[in-house]
Amino acid sequence: MNEETKKPRFWTRIRAWVKKHRTATYAIAGLCLILIAGVTAFVILSQKPAQVPTSHITAKAKPKPAPVYYSPLTGDKVADEAATKQTVTAIMIENSPDARPQSGIKQAGVIYEAVAEGGITRFLTLHQQDKPQLIGPVRSLRMYYVDWLASYDASVAHVGGSAFALKEVRSGKYRDIDQFYNGGSYWRATDRYAPHNVYTSFAKLDALNAAKGYTSSTFKSFDRVDGAPSKAPNATSIAINISGPLYNTTYTYDKVNNRYNRFLAGVPHNDREEGQLTPSVVVAMKVDMSLIFEDGYRESITTVGSGAATIFQNGVAQEVTWNKPSKASPITFTDAAGKVVPLVRGQTWIAAVPNGSGSVSWQ
Repeated sequence: MNEETKKPRFWTRIRAWVKKHRTATYAIAGLCLILIAGVTAFVILSQKPAQVPTSHITAKAKPKPAPVYYSPLTGDKVADEAATKQTVTAIMIENSPDARPQSGIKQAGVIYEAVAEGGITRFLTLHQQDKPQLIGPVRSLRMYYVDWLASYDASVAHVGGSAFALKEVRSGKYRDIDQFYNGGSYWRATDRYAPHNVYTSFAKLDALNAAKGYTSSTFKSFDRVDGAPSKAPNATSIAINISGPLYNTTYTYDKVNNRYNRFLAGVPHNDREEGQLTPSVVVAMKVDMSLIFEDGYRESITTVGSGAATIFQNGVAQEVTWNKPSKASPITFTDAAGKVVPLVRGQTWIAAVPNGSGSVSWQ
């Protein structure tokens, strides 16, 4: 029998066997398929997943929060970075009864109050982002006010001054914008009599500063912090006696607004255009005061060194130490541990209270 005859017989036998054992054949085929599927799954699962390159994937950047800017003078929010560098202007404001009510002081950022002569107090108001358009009455300068403004890189508006003050402010180290040499930037009001009637505005002062190249100020003022009424206030009524009944001040704490309503000589102390003065912070700073001879006898206040002070903010009185290491240094206030005490944002009123003759009390 040749090969051609054997082949058909062989396949015939296979088909016959499958036909006879069909159930067993299907079972074997099923087992084979299961085995193949299992092996395939094992091979796939045992392989490490392919690493997808991430160099071309750029994560969606979160938008940066808009920057927030604060006035270096008051700690209040301002519109932009340029506002933080605006020129600071200091202005001497009269406080005799004939000068009241004053204009432009409610918008000042920091105010220093001290005796100028004969028990009459005077204010040094510091302005940066605020721009009142009526300011006055403007009066003459004293040496201790020059010391206080020295650290602010400020222009100083005044009408003359004592001999020592004028010598210092005209030394070339200050931005002097004295009315004596810049008469066009000031005027005399007709509803008051001289010398209580010199006024100016920031339209004029800004133009004067720009003409002299005083376009920005770089300085370090007080550390600032957000304010909030204390849950346990201990100073809701304050009395600061600087010289006498016409110049002594009181403050009542307004918890709703977290401010202090200021009273002068027993009545509300008002800005003529803006109403009652309401600083966020009141500081009573004890100072040594004496008489010296310049162009006559003048008051002299020790401004460099340190001394006792009381800070009133958030309805609380805190006894601290004021420090001013040099004329050019800013004043700081430190607690018993020597840590700087930050002041609440907003207008700050600083009263120079003479040691011995002045007093500070609260309840």
